[in-house]
Amino acid sequence: RAPITPPITSNSHREGSHPPRRVETMTPFIRSSALLLVILGSAGAFSVAPPTRSASPATHAAAAVRPPAFGLNRFPSSALVPRTPFSSSALFMGWGPDPIWSPGTVTSNVPACPSGSCVSISVAVTGDEAAQYSLPGQYVQVRPRGDEDAKPIFLAIASPPSAAAEGEEADAAAGPESETFEFLIKKTETNGWITDYLDTPLDVSQPLGSGFPITDNLDGFKYDFPTQNVLLFATGSGIAPVRSAIESGALNVGVPGSGGRTARLYYGVRTPEDMPYAERFDLWEGMGVEVVPVVSRPEECDAPEGQVWPGRTGYVQNALEEDGVAIPRNSGAVLCGQGGMTEAVTEILTKAGVFEGRVLKNF
Repeated sequence: RAPITPPITSNSHREGSHPPRRVETMTPFIRSSALLLVILGSAGAFSVAPPTRSASPATHAAAAVRPPAFGLNRFPSSALVPRTPFSSSALFMGWGPDPIWSPGTVTSNVPACPSGSCVSISVAVTGDEAAQYSLPGQYVQVRPRGDEDAKPIFLAIASPPSAAAEGEEADAAAGPESETFEFLIKKTETNGWITDYLDTPLDVSQPLGSGFPITDNLDGFKYDFPTQNVLLFATGSGIAPVRSAIESGALNVGVPGSGGRTARLYYGVRTPEDMPYAERFDLWEGMGVEVVPVVSRPEECDAPEGQVWPGRTGYVQNALEEDGVAIPRNSGAVLCGQGGMTEAVTEILTKAGVFEGRVLKNF
């Protein structure tokens, strides 16, 4: 992907602040001669060896990443697929404490998928604010700096909680000095002020919400025996907090034979070109998470003539129904995304025998 040198705009910032630089998002042109567009399929662009039990999974997330390979090198037989319309990553998770605003600045802004429908941004925050982020699934409120009349947006934090918050060595995957939050944002007509610019000055609240109550509900004997199997479900930009849960290590997932939990991620989008984090799928599988992409509009895939999407089609809940839940009483789930999906998946899981308290949502 060619580097972007955005022009400087002079009227898009407040006096005395550094002018934000507009990012001209380029829609990547995808070439692949193979059964490509599986921009996903647990293959992708990560070349990461399975982590050892002595190293933090998030540490492995900092491993070298090859550019996304949109022609799949391999595709798991389980690569299911369906999904419903995208849910915005501006996740409205209910009202909590009043926000305490601190300064933040957009330091990175790149397309998160080939279609350019989502962007991945990094925001530099204060050390105190970063230290308050301790649970995967937490979110922040964000608004233009100093604009008290602006309606803030709610963004789930995509990067894992920093190791510094736990008194450990700072984790490179969480950002320099553990003072960077990463977000995945679906572009809309009204959020260009944050999705289209670099160096944008922001007001960022303290991390809010209880996140995914993993320790309380998946560990211990609160519900029968401790959870041995974890099912993860996400649609669209709802993958952001699920990424945090995976890369934080809080799920205690491990590759077969390592003693950790088994895990499977059902991730739904409209087309493979609309799928963020495809380049991380190999990393997640190396951690022990089976990735099952689900495409709801296979007929809209940008595939060469005569080729079709080789994976699962339909919706995430359909894929779950087809596969079933092997051991419901020993299983838990983590969900984030479009409301219809989370409701349907919750119903399927609980009817199968999964304890309702082990179906975790971050709102």
